[in-house]
Amino acid sequence: MTDALERQARSLLSAHAVRARAGKMLELGLAGGLSHFTVDLDRMDGVAEAVLAVTRKAYPTLEIPFHARWRHFVLGGVDRWARLAGAASWTDRAARARAEFDLAIVSVLLDAGAGAAWRYRDAVTGESIGRSEGLAIASLDMFASGLFSRDASAPCKADADVLAKLPLAALTSAFQVSDANPLLGLEGRTDLLRRLGRLVAERPEIFGLHDTQRPGGLFDHIAAQAKDGVLPAPAILSAVLNQLGPIWPSRLELSGIPLGDCWRHPAIKADDATAGLVPLHKLSQWLSYSLIEPLQRAGFDVTDIDGLTGLAEYRNGGLFVDHDVLRLRDPADAERAHAVDSLLVVEWRALTVALLDRLAERVRAKLGRTPESLPLASILEGGSWAAGRAIAFARRPDGSPPLKVISDGTVF
Repeated sequence: MTDALERQARSLLSAHAVRARAGKMLELGLAGGLSHFTVDLDRMDGVAEAVLAVTRKAYPTLEIPFHARWRHFVLGGVDRWARLAGAASWTDRAARARAEFDLAIVSVLLDAGAGAAWRYRDAVTGESIGRSEGLAIASLDMFASGLFSRDASAPCKADADVLAKLPLAALTSAFQVSDANPLLGLEGRTDLLRRLGRLVAERPEIFGLHDTQRPGGLFDHIAAQAKDGVLPAPAILSAVLNQLGPIWPSRLELSGIPLGDCWRHPAIKADDATAGLVPLHKLSQWLSYSLIEPLQRAGFDVTDIDGLTGLAEYRNGGLFVDHDVLRLRDPADAERAHAVDSLLVVEWRALTVALLDRLAERVRAKLGRTPESLPLASILEGGSWAAGRAIAFARRPDGSPPLKVISDGTVF
């Protein structure tokens, strides 16, 4: 029985489970069976046009890279990481990939919503940058300065023992946080990096195969799963969820296995212990998208990019609310603050994942493209995230999302 329960729990640690459960939520929404939202697919064409408009502006040739952390390391047309990596002397492609895994993992874990007030002043340009882009440049500066490395002569790495003891004061200073420049969830982010350090230190068989124990050791673990140099993208997410899962704050568990970004909703039926559970794995999928390019640079052919799903976060979700594809049954809910485990937020996030698949079909149809030539990862980048941000700023001066979610810095 325990083995069966464990299998059921692990089944939720997959992109397939995210897509399947999100699809069920959309079916319920279309049938009028959800408690907080109605769904109007007739408005989807307007969403597709809005996404195409921002995509064409950002990528006129429609050569669109993947939605990944690497995009945020480009500032003023300069790719900061490419410049740093180009100046480094890597022993081989795997050494660079481990450093890129270190950077991507730490940067993504620091990437929960920053809040509208926070800014990072870039020392190179003097520019003040907010939100996800500011968090990215700040984390890259930390990485380049050796904040996470125990070896001053090799700054571009993240060592487990350094992460495990990371002082809150170090991140407070590195993020330039003050009473006048507050950053949401700073304690949660610090705790997450410490948890990462402790976990990596405890698993040398995963994270210490070719080097000191570091998050970048996950590269070797994933690379070992390649067959003839080919890696399906869902295998990246599976490794991220199964190997890094225990770092997330204690939420739901099944058979002793932490389920991460997974929530309860009684309308989701199943004939086993996973009934009522809705996996979303937003940050883990954002991280998985961000690990594709280091694997490609290391010589692997990453396939089935569309095996990953859209991201259940407030820009993509706000896109559908602000365009009236999703309507609140109670308009007063737009003014209330909602816990991340509330049924309203679980519905909103799952509907977002399912609607992104529908949106991708429409965008491809308008462009005459296929999933292979225009994967979901590129539509997110082009794309849905930017369009969600654009309409948020058009509707609200501070660009805040249409719904207020109380987050601890480890979900969005």
